[in-house]
Amino acid sequence: MSSLGLTHSGKVRNSPIRPEVGTPRRYAQQHSRSHPPPPSKGEQDMKIGIIGAGNIGGNLTRRLTALGHDVQVANSRGPQTLSALAEETGATPVTVEEAPRDAEIVVVTVPLKAVPDLPSGLLDGAADRVTVIDTGNYYPQRDGRIAGIEDEGLTESRWTARNLGHTVVKAFNGTYAQDILDRARPAGAPDRIALPVAGDDAAAKQVVRALIEELGFDTVDAGGLDDSWRQQPGTPVYGLRADVEGVRKALAEASPERGPDFTA
Repeated sequence: MSSLGLTHSGKVRNSPIRPEVGTPRRYAQQHSRSHPPPPSKGEQDMKIGIIGAGNIGGNLTRRLTALGHDVQVANSRGPQTLSALAEETGATPVTVEEAPRDAEIVVVTVPLKAVPDLPSGLLDGAADRVTVIDTGNYYPQRDGRIAGIEDEGLTESRWTARNLGHTVVKAFNGTYAQDILDRARPAGAPDRIALPVAGDDAAAKQVVRALIEELGFDTVDAGGLDDSWRQQPGTPVYGLRADVEGVRKALAEASPERGPDFTA
């Protein structure tokens, strides 16, 4: 996630993004005592394209490659800028256009203002019935005013789906980036946290929930994309570290009204 709260001056307040100082290189190898080694390739390993290599995208690349998935990662600056991440993880650095090629899952983790600038037909080369994960959040101080969200009342992920021309599953948008590395726990662990997941396509949503559970987190079905306002910035679940019941309670307590920090 990019921020837990922005003031009217644009200053970050209580931001859940933590500097990536000390982010471990060779993550899987260095964490071999606390995390099992990456599994051998099998039928369940997937081809995953990640568009955006910031806090969330970079750490998903680290974890998903460690789990044995075939990851292609891209950013707006070109694959030559991703050589360090590729060396660290074994992911393949590619262009934005190439990231979805043959991918079963595509993660779009870019600032919302950049979504309309993604290439037309971005998903044309993806696998049949590709699942698209949207991690984005609307911060007017960063993204400018987005009329579809402000005037039409679209949820952030509904707006993203409209721009992509493909339905999406909203996940990871309220997750601390460092938690993707540090907070994975086995199923049933008392301190295992849960993440909300919203989407209209039941099969795609199940794919995402299974992936999140593989990453070491429980999940809560947060409804369809029109319900995904319950996990947008400023809601009780945004940035929450809680178990399944805590996440369900927070979703139920959400208000559809945007706070002044999240309107332009």
